[in-house]
Amino acid sequence: MPQVQTSLFDRIGGEVAVRKLVEDFYDRVLADPELAFFFENTPMERLRDMQFEFFVVALDGPIDYTGRPIHLVHHGKNITRQHLSRFLDHLLKTIEAVHPNERDVYDIISRINTYSDQITATTAFSE
Repeated sequence: MPQVQTSLFDRIGGEVAVRKLVEDFYDRVLADPELAFFFENTPMERLRDMQFEFFVVALDGPIDYTGRPIHLVHHGKNITRQHLSRFLDHLLKTIEAVHPNERDVYDIISRINTYSDQITATTAFSE
């Protein structure tokens, strides 16, 4: 009998797990003095909602992302590769704490990392 493939979203625990991931992740990021300043004037509840949608989509979940394109959201923020690396390190530690399955952890990081050029670009991509 063939095995049914489950999405990464389902494997990590679905909506409840992704919401916890986003909450724990931003607690870590906002406690980091090298990253917190990026969020000083950011409505965090809205950001957490958009980040939840983004992660659900990236993990093949059943929700659509309704936020602005990633490259436009990050354009002009002067986010360097070093900033992104710290951000992803916090994400890695958060995922490992929430869902310690090594294969899934690296699958999540790999999916999110595909957006790195859009996050650190100094010029806006065309839509």
